[in-house]
Amino acid sequence: MKIEQINTENDYQEALKEVEILMAAKLNTPEGERLYKLITLIEAYEQKQFHIDI
Repeated sequence: MKIEQINTENDYQEALKEVEILMAAKLNTPEGERLYKLITLIEAYEQKQFHIDI
C-alpha cells in the first residue's frame, strides 16, 4: 500500500493497519523507515482531526 498523506478516515484506518504489521520493524531498514513515515502521518492526521484545546 502506498500512503503519501492521510486525508480521510479510510486512509487513517489503512495506515493504522499497516503500522500494526510493521511494529516489529528494525531501525534503518526500509520497513523501519516506512513505519516512521506512517507514524508521522498518523500523528499529523490525529492532531488535525482530534485536536483538543486545553
